[in-house]
Amino acid sequence: MSTINLLDLDRKGMEAFFVSIGEKPFRATQVLKWLYQEQVTEFEEMTNLSKALRANLKENCCIETPEIITEQIASDGTRKWVIQMGCNNRIETVFIPEEKRGTLCVSSQIGCALACTFCSTAQQGFNRNLSVSEIIGQLYVAQNRLGEEKRITNVVMMGMGEPLLNFDNVVKAMNLMMDDFVYGLSKRRVTLSTSGVVPAMYRLTEACDVSLAVSLHAANDELRNVLVPINQKYPLKELMIACRENVKLAPRRTITFEYVMLNGINDSSADARALIKLLKNIPAKLNLIPFNPFPNSGYHCTPMVTIKRFRDLLQNAGIITTIRKTRGEDIDAACGQLVGKVKDKSRRHLKLHLAES
Repeated sequence: MSTINLLDLDRKGMEAFFVSIGEKPFRATQVLKWLYQEQVTEFEEMTNLSKALRANLKENCCIETPEIITEQIASDGTRKWVIQMGCNNRIETVFIPEEKRGTLCVSSQIGCALACTFCSTAQQGFNRNLSVSEIIGQLYVAQNRLGEEKRITNVVMMGMGEPLLNFDNVVKAMNLMMDDFVYGLSKRRVTLSTSGVVPAMYRLTEACDVSLAVSLHAANDELRNVLVPINQKYPLKELMIACRENVKLAPRRTITFEYVMLNGINDSSADARALIKLLKNIPAKLNLIPFNPFPNSGYHCTPMVTIKRFRDLLQNAGIITTIRKTRGEDIDAACGQLVGKVKDKSRRHLKLHLAES
């Protein structure tokens, strides 16, 4: 038997593992509680397991978490951790404290293959998918570092990478986040953000009931093809149909649409009117995101007076619209700034991932 990292197993996987070694499925609950609620990483300390089972686990399993390499704390209290993964890869994870909640922005890939032109992460290229243990491990080490003083109440899959191109591992990790014997987060407090991998959006609707955010950034195909190149494969008409299917899951469900404000690119009154038309009949909330600059991007942030005018047009049309407060900008922890020093191994990954989706 090869060594199994128990953090790679969600509840179903853990139950199947214990059955495979002749144990009862309820052992999964016991071990999940030890791992995540008690943060016990030594099998000898799992005292409600038999000595024989503990010996078996010690011989055939491990508990390996990622390692925080550096921590930066912004002037607004936002924390950014550079986290060491396997194969000498690093990712970045961000904690955003607020008065009544603490949000962890989690990465799903090392780099990103989708090449959105306004995103610093995307300019670094794609290396590989993160494993389940590397995804849930971000939450594990972050809560351990924060201690009891600051609790993680919300998770957003909005860090490095496109979550739906690492579908199986991301779903298993989110299931762990929502498991009552792990972190017990409400499905309303776990949000997955996608650039619009339409087939995987349908799969997600069936596999995992979490909140959905869509990186929109343009209300017509011509512009979105440039800003979000995956739109060339899954244009807006297909994306909006998938969004409507998602909101059928639950009453009062809304989809959050993310819209980065780029000066002179997508911020005119005509753009606002096109956006109003596009989102018609979709229960939606819109987040307007001031563009966070990075070297050689070629883009500039829309002036705040224009952003507010854009917001007012949308609100007057009945669309709930907020301007996202930029957090952690002074430590490059704001939206679209996560880098992690990834080197692009090959642009062929973009074609590979789109073909597999």
